[in-house]
Amino acid sequence: QVQLVESGGGLVQAGGSLRLSCAASGRTFSRYVMGWFRQAPGKEREFVAAISWSGGLTYYSDSVKGRFTISRDNAKNTEYLHMNSLKPEDTAVYYCTADAKGRGLGSNWCDRDYEYDYWGQGTQVTVSS
Repeated sequence: QVQLVESGGGLVQAGGSLRLSCAASGRTFSRYVMGWFRQAPGKEREFVAAISWSGGLTYYSDSVKGRFTISRDNAKNTEYLHMNSLKPEDTAVYYCTADAKGRGLGSNWCDRDYEYDYWGQGTQVTVSS
């Protein structure tokens, strides 16, 4: 069983920055594809970003590309989401997720929430205008 715990959310003004962290349990973190999704009130959960085992390959949604950066530290069993130039429309609960099937990161599946095996409890990000 894998447990994911997010932290780093909060209230920030538009144009500001935040860094989210996701600490994972489990001895095979380095073999998990990791991702971030978000869900705004009244909206469906949407893909934000995903990262390969080594961190060498990443994918982003068009809405965050160029502003957000996903990264990971396998020695610390932690992934990160660095969020810059935040906008009010980035306001949402952000969820960390892991795919533990041992497959490589694929653009044909990484943006589908049902492809992932484990989820964190979420952390609220609120961007004021």
